[in-house]
Amino acid sequence: MTQPPPPPPNQPPEPQGGYGAPPPQQPDPGYGYPQQQPGYGQPPQQPDPGYGYPQQPPTAPQQPYGYPTAPQQPQAPQQPYGGYQQPVQPPYGYPTQPQQSYDTYQQPVQAPGGGKKLSAQMQIVIAAVVAVVLIVGAGIWYAGSKGGDEPTEEAKGSAGTSQGANGTGGSGGSNGLGGGGKEKAPANTGAKEVFKIGLPTVPDTTDVSGSWITDKAFVKTGVNSVVGYDLDTGAVLWTLPLTGQVCGASRHMTADHKVPILFEATKRVAPRYYQQCTEVGMVDLNSGKLLWSTSVTGGAAGDGKARFSEVTLSGKTVAAGGTDGGAAFDAANGNPRWKPQVNDQNCFDLGYGGGAGLVAVRKCGPYSSQYVMIQNLDPMTGAPLSQYKMPTGVKYASVIATKPLVVAADVGDSAGDGSGISDFFSIDEKNGKLKAKITADADQYAARCRSTKVEACTQALVGNGRLYVPTEEHEGSTGEYGDETNEIIAFDLATGKMVPEKADAGDKYTLIPLRMDGGDLIAYKVPPYDKGGRIVSVNGGTMKETLLLENPAEKPVRETERSFGVTGSEYLFGDGRFFVSKTYVSKTSDSGFSNKEYLAVSYSAKG
Repeated sequence: MTQPPPPPPNQPPEPQGGYGAPPPQQPDPGYGYPQQQPGYGQPPQQPDPGYGYPQQPPTAPQQPYGYPTAPQQPQAPQQPYGGYQQPVQPPYGYPTQPQQSYDTYQQPVQAPGGGKKLSAQMQIVIAAVVAVVLIVGAGIWYAGSKGGDEPTEEAKGSAGTSQGANGTGGSGGSNGLGGGGKEKAPANTGAKEVFKIGLPTVPDTTDVSGSWITDKAFVKTGVNSVVGYDLDTGAVLWTLPLTGQVCGASRHMTADHKVPILFEATKRVAPRYYQQCTEVGMVDLNSGKLLWSTSVTGGAAGDGKARFSEVTLSGKTVAAGGTDGGAAFDAANGNPRWKPQVNDQNCFDLGYGGGAGLVAVRKCGPYSSQYVMIQNLDPMTGAPLSQYKMPTGVKYASVIATKPLVVAADVGDSAGDGSGISDFFSIDEKNGKLKAKITADADQYAARCRSTKVEACTQALVGNGRLYVPTEEHEGSTGEYGDETNEIIAFDLATGKMVPEKADAGDKYTLIPLRMDGGDLIAYKVPPYDKGGRIVSVNGGTMKETLLLENPAEKPVRETERSFGVTGSEYLFGDGRFFVSKTYVSKTSDSGFSNKEYLAVSYSAKG
């Protein structure tokens, strides 16, 4: 199926699961989890005498956010772009499309002081002044947000409007969206800390990405192992030893809790502390057994084992991709469905998005003029069902969802903030036509993708025919220090237009979308320095929130919670239980800090 470019140099890749190695972290005296993806540096660590002893958790202060405006969408033809232009954004503080209130009702004008009504003549004068202000404000917004040509009917839509009249999202609760989630608020939403898992000792930065929950266990990647822990006590239920370190883990699992992983054939040793990621396996999370494992040759690897950087699952197919090309396997027994192959167009599957469908991000052409194809595949054969050629200037692309198909990319490296996203592309997976291109200004939206990974995006969800993303932080209502907040907003995937409904985090909290739950969103509310975090359910239509869990505010507990940086952690919530775990463990060092750090921590509002 896949065809590779010339073999890359045999050098250790960047640590996986983030944008590089974890960032150097400093103690955080106030509110703020780091807003970078895991892996911008390496956090200093406390000397660790053995597995289970914690390390230091300081986090770096986050950058201030800007409140979202609504940029006008440039034209988005289906053929490669030439001369891509970034849309003009209105300056902060200029009026945007209605964000604060969507209620057109106005209170009667009252006179100052004793509450007497103004005369009819005075009301007319005031109304006229207000009308002029509104017209001028709207004109300023329109002039500031206009950018590029109007989109075509085939590729219409942008972040340039917050009106949802033409999309699937109406206003209020009348749009028929949302609901149907399994997660319900308990009688008591107050949670308690249940257990903590100590950090293992490692000689160098180690990727420990991968965590899952079943009806019996919390499962976490360890060092050369995968470990299952009892949901209620944290006791080890089983340990699966592996030949080497886990180097890729699927975010999707089967209905009976089986999940594909990548791991190394041998253990890492000094001085390089690096092994190639070549082994593909399927783990039963109920029993802790490795059901099968295999490797393949071909592509840029030639007669050697193909190296992979990520793995996913779609139905009965496990698919793994990387710069050597892509391969797929029967989920039941590991038999190959296809292997990396060479062709005269130098094409190869960089990686795959799984879940409801299977989508390949395919790179083709000589290195100096490579282009990217998005292919919706038959997961049994690998045959393309449809394809879309990404614009000129796209070097990598990430799959947010496969059905409906939504892709993120940094066109022409224009994002400028390390997020890996300048635009979202809503694509018809049946015919490969672009439905809408949504410009994601780096100063406004907080979703992130690791550009070299296909299925490693966070803080972006697809459901109800909408794309949900959080805004960057901005000043809250009080204007006090540490009063930052944000919102989750949504775009109609058919038109690209921003819909009017939004979810407000509230002063001093930051909303982070985690996953869909039916037609609702499960979101984490990052707390201020003196509170515990919250898990809320957000109705996907009305965007109204329901509190599901609130962590304790006691200092020792909240300090543990705050030791996990948002973009360097994995968050899982289900059935009243909340788990936070690290994606990296750093080399043990004498950092001089005294605070403790953990591999994972569990909270529960049950019982």
